[in-house]
Amino acid sequence: MQTYFIEKEIKYTGKELSPHWIYKNFNILGDAIVSFIGEVDVKLDEMVDIEDVINDEPIYSKKMLNFIIECFDFNLEQMVWAQRLFVTIIKEAIEDLGYFVSRKGDDLFFDNRKLSVSIATKSVNSCLIHTALNIIKEGAPVDASDLIEIGVVDIEGFALDVLSRFKSEAESIKMATYKVRGLV
Repeated sequence: MQTYFIEKEIKYTGKELSPHWIYKNFNILGDAIVSFIGEVDVKLDEMVDIEDVINDEPIYSKKMLNFIIECFDFNLEQMVWAQRLFVTIIKEAIEDLGYFVSRKGDDLFFDNRKLSVSIATKSVNSCLIHTALNIIKEGAPVDASDLIEIGVVDIEGFALDVLSRFKSEAESIKMATYKVRGLV
């Protein structure tokens, strides 16, 4: 699992959740996770969560910490498992800083207000996850919280920690599959 924190701000519109976006833009080929900061503005026609489309719930935040994960050997169910694990890793990283957040499925909440958005999907040759955490909650279309309010002020440092934790978990999972003797 390759990791990369993108220094420049990128506006996330939903189009970034596409096969080989990481490779085409950052020359990282294979399973990878990247992170960046930027505005998030996903209109209904770019949304992959059909429930949000039916409920007419576009996504907007003035500034979010974004993560995109792409894996090539996963099916959609495995990617949803990876998504839930990833959100749990973020929760642990926040709690290791001394702040409590709750998790419901793939969403994180602080003080019963939504901190994150997350979706897993399948493309023609890979599976993808987009997860983002509010840095600034103003303008969000739901009752939201943000990292600054929680007390996470070193956003890049936090992102690098989450990238490292996810990479370690992915490598540990691979090692766990290598070390066992198969049964016949």
